[in-house]
Amino acid sequence: MRKLISFIEISLDGYYKRTNGEFDFYDVDQEFFDFANRQHAHIDTLVLGRETYENLAAHWPNATEDDAEVIEFMNSVPKIVASSTLEQADWNNTTLTRDAPGTIRTLKDRPGKEIALFGSVQLTARLLELGLVDELRMIVFPVLLGEGVSAFSTLGGQVQLELLRTTTFRSGNVLLVYRPA
Repeated sequence: MRKLISFIEISLDGYYKRTNGEFDFYDVDQEFFDFANRQHAHIDTLVLGRETYENLAAHWPNATEDDAEVIEFMNSVPKIVASSTLEQADWNNTTLTRDAPGTIRTLKDRPGKEIALFGSVQLTARLLELGLVDELRMIVFPVLLGEGVSAFSTLGGQVQLELLRTTTFRSGNVLLVYRPA
């Protein structure tokens, strides 16, 4: 059975975006891109919520200043966008689903590499509650925002996690890898 891995990037005080909706506090460098490319080698499907999909689809098809391997991966990998409001998903190799849990269950039963859920904190919370997330990979950026939107404000209850490993980057970013306990 394939694993669903959720990747979420947050500030040290737990916010995934500013109160005004901006996600402008991330700190990525070549070490981070190298890390991302190593992750991509194990992934053959992306799952995205509507908001994350719209942000990524606005950036990656025309990206030129990011790492070339990351650009190629983002534009070529099969993508599933989970939304009940989106009418169409035009980004290359994207399929729209209105039943994220059902689609995830079907994908997990098929042969293949890992399924990655990028950002999409509301979708991650919902899938955690349903027991469909196998690993939670949190990138913590070394910045305190003071206010913003909490990464797990939509979580309906407590989810116990077991720490599997940590990775510290020269930039001060820290990767925390958990699995539901």
